Amino acid sequence: MFQAAPPTRFDLNFTLAGFPVRVHPLFWVIALLLGSGMDNLLMIPVWIVIVFVSILAHELGHALAFRRYGQDSHILLHFSGGLTIPESAPFGSGYANAGLTPNQHILVSLAGPFAGFLLAALTLAVGTALGGEIIVTTILGVIPFPLVLMPYGSGILTDIFITMLWVNVFWGVINLLPVYPLDGGQVSRYFFIQRNPYGGLRLSLWVSVMTGGLLAILGVTVLGSIYMAFLFALLAFQSFQMLQSLGRY
Repeated sequence: MFQAAPPTRFDLNFTLAGFPVRVHPLFWVIALLLGSGMDNLLMIPVWIVIVFVSILAHELGHALAFRRYGQDSHILLHFSGGLTIPESAPFGSGYANAGLTPNQHILVSLAGPFAGFLLAALTLAVGTALGGEIIVTTILGVIPFPLVLMPYGSGILTDIFITMLWVNVFWGVINLLPVYPLDGGQVSRYFFIQRNPYGGLRLSLWVSVMTGGLLAILGVTVLGSIYMAFLFALLAFQSFQMLQSLGRY
C-alpha cells in the first residue's frame, strides 16, 4: 500500500527545491473521493489543491532532512498519500544508500509532520493578518485544534483556512502515532531498536498492531469514518504480518 507506484504516461513531473517530484494520477482520484462529501461543491477543487500543497510540503520536509544528512531523494505523490524515496549513490561497481544513524532516521521522520505544522502556523499568521480571529478547540476532547474565523461574509474564506488547518494539524498528529509505516511508526521503530537491538523491532510492531487496532475502532465508533477505520485496520494487519515473518525468536 505504501510502496512506490510504477510510472504512467499520465504522471505529473516537476522539480521543487532541486527535488524531482512525480504525481501519480490516482493521487488526484483519491483526493477527489475524500472531498466528495463536502456540502459546498465549490470547496471540492479547493480541497484537492489544499491536499496537494499540504502533502507536498510534508514530503518536502522529509526531503530537506535527507539532504541535511547528505542523502538525495525524490518525492512521489500517489494513491495513499506521499513518499520521499532516498536515491541510491554510486558505490564501487553498484549503488548503495547512505547509512543514517537511528537518531537521524528519527529526525527525518519527524521533519514531515513538523513541516505541516509550520504550514499550519503560516496559515494562522495569514488569517490573522487578513482580520481573522483565532480560537482553539479540541479534537476528541484531547488534541488542541486552532481555527481561524474570518469576518462576517467571508464564509468560503473561513472554510479554506479551516480546511488548511485541519489537513496539516489533524493529519500531522495522526501521522505521528506509532503505527508502521507512518512517521510515528518509523520513530517508534528506531527508538526501540536503539534501546533493545535484539527485540526492539518486534516491540515496535506490537505497539503498531495495538495502536492501529484501537484507531480502527475509534474511526468507526467516534469519528464515524469508514476510511480511517479501514486504513488503520489494514496497517495493524500489515504490522501483524511483519511480526509473523520475524518468526518466534
